[in-house]
Amino acid sequence: MGGGAVSADFYLPEGLPVPVPEADGLSAPYWDGLRNGKLLAQRCDHCGTWQFGAEWICHRCHEFDPSWTQVDAKGLIYSWERVWHPSHPCLRGRGPYLVVLVELPHAGGIRMLGNLLGDPMQDVRIGTAVEGVFEHHPNANPPYSLMQWKIVSQADPQAL
Repeated sequence: MGGGAVSADFYLPEGLPVPVPEADGLSAPYWDGLRNGKLLAQRCDHCGTWQFGAEWICHRCHEFDPSWTQVDAKGLIYSWERVWHPSHPCLRGRGPYLVVLVELPHAGGIRMLGNLLGDPMQDVRIGTAVEGVFEHHPNANPPYSLMQWKIVSQADPQAL
């Protein structure tokens, strides 16, 4: 699994808050998975429903403790936005940048947010195939990884 995901140069500048799990550790498996080069989402052991973000119970049948399952880091652009105004002081002068909402059809259609790598002025279309790219920050305190996205070559018949 992993969907060809590879390490990226740092897309975002230093100085942003480091993403960490909640105090109760609910999303810790997700963040640990990214650091280990795996994209994880929750799937209910009882009814098979996929979900993202992390919850203690299944959204469908309300059973407790859905399992964390590895999924291919491939999806389709469901929505997107070209961001012109910095959402954090360290992003001043760094715009525009692209944020995408990626749908994973092979994982129950769950959706994940991330940045779209490449030219921030590129043409972006709903339904375009994308592939996850792990961005590792091993020297941060604490170390963390992010999932970024890149458009899959239109010439690739195995995009999804």
